[in-house]
Amino acid sequence: MAEYLPIHTPGQAVTLKASATIVAGQVVGVTGSGTVGPAGADSAVWVGVAAQDAATNDYVTVFCGGTQSCTAAGAITAGDAIECAAAGAVATAAGGTVLTVVGIALTTAADTAKVRVRFVR
Repeated sequence: MAEYLPIHTPGQAVTLKASATIVAGQVVGVTGSGTVGPAGADSAVWVGVAAQDAATNDYVTVFCGGTQSCTAAGAITAGDAIECAAAGAVATAAGGTVLTVVGIALTTAADTAKVRVRFVR
């Protein structure tokens, strides 16, 4: 009888290669085959949050799903829908699509403060 196991399940970490300099805590997005970099504003290819700093071509652990602590770009209120902002930060969603919304804010935060976000994928 055949069996199957997923490569990873939600809330687990995956290791990918950095295509640019990454700072721990940045939201990262897919940049190529097996590579990630800091997610840009309105990114639809975000995958999770970097576990540690990484230089270009280093491997970086990415936490996928779950609740993450991210840097706010602008004021965020608990309950706001959240999307990627520039440089791997997060911001209140401005009418983004299902693919650009990363989750919901669990806490309130001022600009550049840490905000807890429950990721949706």
